[in-house]
Amino acid sequence: MPIEAIAFMESGNDITNASVQLMQQIAAGNEQSFRQLYNFYYKKLFYFAFAIVKIKEAAEEIVEDVFIKIWSIRQSLAGIHNIKVYLYTATKNTSLNFLAKKAKENLTQPFDCINIDLAEINSPEALMITAELHKKIQHAIDELPPRCKIIFKLVREDKLKYKEVAEILNISVNTIDAQMAIAIKKIMSGLRSEIDYPLIRAKGLKPKE
Repeated sequence: MPIEAIAFMESGNDITNASVQLMQQIAAGNEQSFRQLYNFYYKKLFYFAFAIVKIKEAAEEIVEDVFIKIWSIRQSLAGIHNIKVYLYTATKNTSLNFLAKKAKENLTQPFDCINIDLAEINSPEALMITAELHKKIQHAIDELPPRCKIIFKLVREDKLKYKEVAEILNISVNTIDAQMAIAIKKIMSGLRSEIDYPLIRAKGLKPKE
């Protein structure tokens, strides 16, 4: 399966057929398909693991372990319909297992120290944000409650759908929706005193409370 097909699969346009086809190829021992899967998802899964464990070498090892596990049980993969959710869930579980063994902490505590980087700035509007405001936005994100923080990362940075995040974190879609609303509200509240609204005021509009 070409890398473009994997990208198409991830977009959700034909996620069932594309995922099944990819899993069937890997299950049959197709190393090229496995390598394409690895190359497409490795970086995303690494950043996800690193956000949890905060150790670069450990994150690399975790993702490698996930793919080694997939290859070792490849004959049973044909029934997987959403490889993206499967990979993120496996990475989350392996990361939490690493922390549990390393520090014997409660499995929810790792989320307290997640570091979320802002997405790449491309739009003309985004380019108007000053470095100082960028810093304050990052600080506002860092101050989010633990669950808000991980959900915000998966939705806004990793571009996962609410349903996929709910499955990965084993919570409801309604919880995702509520936590995203809380995250946005807290971020905007933290920035309210820093943002000037000249254009909005010129149009006679007011920021939404």
